[in-house]
Amino acid sequence: MKLLTLGLVVSLAGTGYWYLRPDTATTVPAVHLQGPLPAQTPLVATARSRFTPSTRKGYYNLDIVSDFSLPASKTITFCGAGRNLHVQQDRTKIFRRGFSAVDQSRMVTGTEIWKDGFPSAGWKSTLQSSQRSVILYQAYFRDAFGLSWAQNSEKASETLYRVTPNQSASARPATRNTLFQASSELSGNCLGFGDCPTGGMKSTYGFIFLDLENDPISVGNRQEQANLYTYMIKTIKDNSSPQTQVGSIAPVLHNSVGYSRTDDYKASPEWLWTMPARQTATSQQRGMPNDILGKSFGDYADFQMPGTYYAYPDFDYSARHTGDGDRHWLAALLGEQEVNTHLSPKKRIAWQWLFNTQSELPNSGKAEHAAPPMIAEGMGIFYWFTGAYGVLFWDDQVDLTPDQPSPADPNLKGLGNDRNYACYEHYVHGLWRLFKHHGDLFNGHETYLNEATECSYDGGQTWYKYNANQLKTHDVPFVRAIVNGNQILIAATKAYSQPNQTSQVMMRYIKNGYSFYTTISLKGDEIYLGRATMNQGNK
Repeated sequence: MKLLTLGLVVSLAGTGYWYLRPDTATTVPAVHLQGPLPAQTPLVATARSRFTPSTRKGYYNLDIVSDFSLPASKTITFCGAGRNLHVQQDRTKIFRRGFSAVDQSRMVTGTEIWKDGFPSAGWKSTLQSSQRSVILYQAYFRDAFGLSWAQNSEKASETLYRVTPNQSASARPATRNTLFQASSELSGNCLGFGDCPTGGMKSTYGFIFLDLENDPISVGNRQEQANLYTYMIKTIKDNSSPQTQVGSIAPVLHNSVGYSRTDDYKASPEWLWTMPARQTATSQQRGMPNDILGKSFGDYADFQMPGTYYAYPDFDYSARHTGDGDRHWLAALLGEQEVNTHLSPKKRIAWQWLFNTQSELPNSGKAEHAAPPMIAEGMGIFYWFTGAYGVLFWDDQVDLTPDQPSPADPNLKGLGNDRNYACYEHYVHGLWRLFKHHGDLFNGHETYLNEATECSYDGGQTWYKYNANQLKTHDVPFVRAIVNGNQILIAATKAYSQPNQTSQVMMRYIKNGYSFYTTISLKGDEIYLGRATMNQGNK
């Protein structure tokens, strides 16, 4: 797999990380065509499934598409709402609708996970390790282990790593109230799957996602925070199987907070990802070992988690979306990945939620607005054109009960069972269009063009390579492409366009001896997906 990027990528001294040098992250000069336009190759448009989106509250239908599976090189954890709608009829259905793993909170007790004491002799989970995920929220550390630091990062300098052997029995704090205990007890997870290794216990989850969200901290406490995060992830990994991958929603190398701005492309890596562990005035007495010295959280993380939670303005087709500071669903989705690809080579897994996150932005006080159809479908397509590894598909609701009356409490209207979940159908439809028909291209030999995708908006006279922010501010169609051998797969859309609007864009790929040109016609905000064989005769 190759990621093509623009600009000069340089080393961040002493950290082992790389970033895009700000003065090189500029608009790519236009290339003017010399001579006549070469012959074009038409794309074969990818089929759409014909279905009527559900209008029932608290319900969605997974049978709007046929069976398909995710390529082995990708992963999507289901931590969404409403698995109970389908699990009694067919427990494996989500695995034939693009999801490859399930969070423990959505697992079937007694079949996929054992939660009541010790399992019966010989019992084993029906899930493979790669199909198991768990999210560790701050409550896990705070409530079960008394670590107030999980909620209040300023407690970092008071937090115990582990009880040190040289402490007298009377002076020792409660062994359980340590970060070591919270991190190492995860090894017992294997009991719930019936597959503890011989001679000891190791967590056998495929993915462990940390979601403490306590990363903001005063500058004077940063070293304490970096030490704790580094120790936490190392201890979790030490108590997990070699197949377990560990990462966190934060720190992320750069968080664009749902925007795609020019300055985002000039970002340096977030300090908490790169700061090496060092002993402080009290850390050694609190049990910090020397074996993490010089190491950072980013050194131990198996993946990074840059992602985009949307606010209502991202879904508002009547709002302006072309200013540098304007919100734009697709510029944010692509831009977050483009920026963080430059900052670290680590695999990327994004959190995705199909409803607006709560914020102070207009109409965003409650998570009541679903992603419109083409935005939900586009999330299931365009994200994968960035070279990302996976998704954590999340929702704040676990089970769904369809057709319930709206709550009397106005604060609960539009939430949970009172939502329309047809957005799930559109999202799965996007996954189906991409992976049912083009899964063969995601075999590790593909090249993701990203910002190197070259397009013309004047009939082939002038050619540009734009990043997501530039596509937004120039108000032109978004186009991204994947190349694998002589195959090229292209996604395109004119975001926020009305149904009666049409757009046209040309795309070309001139590399490795190919000279491929094509024209894409768009209607409204449709998500176009097309594929072509690049003729060997063009070499």
